[in-house]
Amino acid sequence: MTYADYLKSTQLNKAELLGLAWGTLVDDPPEGGFAALPAPPMLMMDRITEISHNGNRGRIVAEQDVLLDAWFFQCHFRNDPVQPGCLGVDAVWQLIGLYAGLRGARGAGRALGVGAVEFRGQIRPHNKVVRYEVDIRRYAELPSSGSALAIGNATVSVDGEAIYTLTDAKVGIFLDIRYGDYPRESENSRGGVMQR
Repeated sequence: MTYADYLKSTQLNKAELLGLAWGTLVDDPPEGGFAALPAPPMLMMDRITEISHNGNRGRIVAEQDVLLDAWFFQCHFRNDPVQPGCLGVDAVWQLIGLYAGLRGARGAGRALGVGAVEFRGQIRPHNKVVRYEVDIRRYAELPSSGSALAIGNATVSVDGEAIYTLTDAKVGIFLDIRYGDYPRESENSRGGVMQR
């Protein structure tokens, strides 16, 4: 698809999410790139069912099919399998970064924090579907740096029951931080505090 068509997306299927993760979805990506998703097994969704924009606010909703043999059930925990709560938090960050990219933010996405997380339930191997609903309460582009910021509140549900809530989850999109020549040692091959 073209980049212009990508920006108009209101839903994305599994093949499109994988194309986004591998960098093959968009035929004419903008200079500097745009926020990508992680590839499996860290990709925490199977489809995006809703994408909407309303000024500097918006909404993005995704679903993840629960698999009996998912990698995390094999190790977390050996005799008590449960999806790690941190993966649900990461899924919300993935969606907020994706939302920013769909708004036209260029560069690579990075999680910047979350105000609060509350867990009221769990995801087990015989559940069916996890739903991530993220209400973007603020999207802003920062012209002086070329960066963008998106902040959202989210609910994570399993089989129709809300089990996590997140407030003020933040993702920034930054130019010139991508480490595209991995595993070579290069300018962006080391982490640490990002320059402001």
